[in-house]
Amino acid sequence: MPDATDTLIPIRRALLSVSDKRGLVELARGLSERGVALLASGGTRSALLDAGISAEEVSDFTGSPEILGGRVKTLHPKVHAGILARRDVPEDLDALTSLGVPPVDLVVVNLYPFEQTVAKPGVTLAEAIEKIDIGGPSLIRAAAKNHAFVTVLTDPDQYPGLLEQLERHGGTTLAFRRGKALEAFRKTGHYDRAILSYLIGSDSNSDSEQAGRPESFPDELSLRFERRTVLRYGENPHQRAAFYINPGTSGPNLATARIRHGKELSYNNILDLDSALRLIRSFDRPASCVLKHNNPCGAAVGTTLAEAFERAYDGDPVSAFGGIVGLNRVVDLATAERMVTPGRFIECIVAPGFEPDAFEALTTRPSWKNSVRLLDLGAPIGPGSPPPVGMDLRRVEGGLLVQDWDTMQADPLAEGRVVTKRPPNDRELADLSFAWKVCQAVKSNAIVFAAEGQVVGVGAGQMSRLDSVEIASRKAGPRAAGAVLASDAFFPFRDGPDAAAAAGITAIIQPGGSRRDEEVIAACDEHGIAMVFTGRRHFRH
Repeated sequence: MPDATDTLIPIRRALLSVSDKRGLVELARGLSERGVALLASGGTRSALLDAGISAEEVSDFTGSPEILGGRVKTLHPKVHAGILARRDVPEDLDALTSLGVPPVDLVVVNLYPFEQTVAKPGVTLAEAIEKIDIGGPSLIRAAAKNHAFVTVLTDPDQYPGLLEQLERHGGTTLAFRRGKALEAFRKTGHYDRAILSYLIGSDSNSDSEQAGRPESFPDELSLRFERRTVLRYGENPHQRAAFYINPGTSGPNLATARIRHGKELSYNNILDLDSALRLIRSFDRPASCVLKHNNPCGAAVGTTLAEAFERAYDGDPVSAFGGIVGLNRVVDLATAERMVTPGRFIECIVAPGFEPDAFEALTTRPSWKNSVRLLDLGAPIGPGSPPPVGMDLRRVEGGLLVQDWDTMQADPLAEGRVVTKRPPNDRELADLSFAWKVCQAVKSNAIVFAAEGQVVGVGAGQMSRLDSVEIASRKAGPRAAGAVLASDAFFPFRDGPDAAAAAGITAIIQPGGSRRDEEVIAACDEHGIAMVFTGRRHFRH
């Protein structure tokens, strides 16, 4: 085998054109100190000059000024010839000489932030299109194609590795260049798929049927996610697992959150934390939930976050032990003190932040500091939080199911209708709205009992809706008297409302739509139960 040094390519000239300026100055300074001539486009060159680093302007090199407001600047034969020329083909080198073009040994480009732009609420189609990079992918692909002689970098995280290559070898090895070329092709491939997905799914162009949501499923689906971490194991110890993130994700979610304390999250932790986050962001008031095995065993709102947590934990304190807690406010000391009450144990806490004294309380108590994980979302959450981007994906053997995310109405009662003789009173209406939001997070068949903004009983994942009612009734006990009930789907028979009435339920919210709706309504009228049909189901399998 040839020695690694046989494949070394020194870097004498570099082209830099980046939208993300992170690490640019350090890279350029490192190159300049090694005698590398720098060629840079508009904003990149300005950043270098501000840092006292000399670089030739691309337009001066080509003799062609930037035109069309900067849309055309690096799309020039002199630029691409310097990148694409094969150093072992004499005719290519003769062509460079005749043009007076020196070879380019390094291309450093990152692309316009298309995905970050389209992830912003309210972005227009015109704004999105202006973030479709043309020159950048062309430079990247040219350099990656000619990686036998040219090094291409597409991410600031790659810069230190290049400088290390130059320090150790005086040039780049073929293995290094090939690795970066593969990453470059992945980058441009993902970029094109992101543009295609956005344009297919965009509803900005009302004149095109293909632009609307009903037609947003392409014939072929290409996905790209970046590995964040390899997990200890999956749902069970014999299963391998890893956590991958959507590179374009934004807003408060598990991909953008930061672990402030505790060991790495497990596969099951991540599933539960995601469900907790999606639940608590539904509430304006201070809210908390406790999840076990991907079902909320407790949830509540309160006048303070401490009160909301206490009421959520007390919804089912036996099940809450070792649970996952979600909060929609920055955690203060009063809330932290409630959490570390002797006899309580919480595995993970996700919140928009932690006040310093609350963080200290949660991470220094002897029975807590080695076990609890604190996940900081770094941003406020609530009904106004950005909705999840993309589609909801689920693997099945041999394929993939794709659907819209199941989003909750800001006001579940706005489109609901009262179908019983007695309408709900104001207290019942507030609890019905609360219970309906919680019910969305419960596995089907889902039943939630709630009173005064607190979950008092949950029946989840049963094959019979009646079984779920009976489980919720048993969990609630005497607290069911005067409580309300939320059901994620319609009651197929009157036995469910009959059991609810026996438990003390006074109002029900459900989608309706059963062939026996009239029978169910009649049962509620017999028991004096008020009932609201939402017309919207929230199955969660």
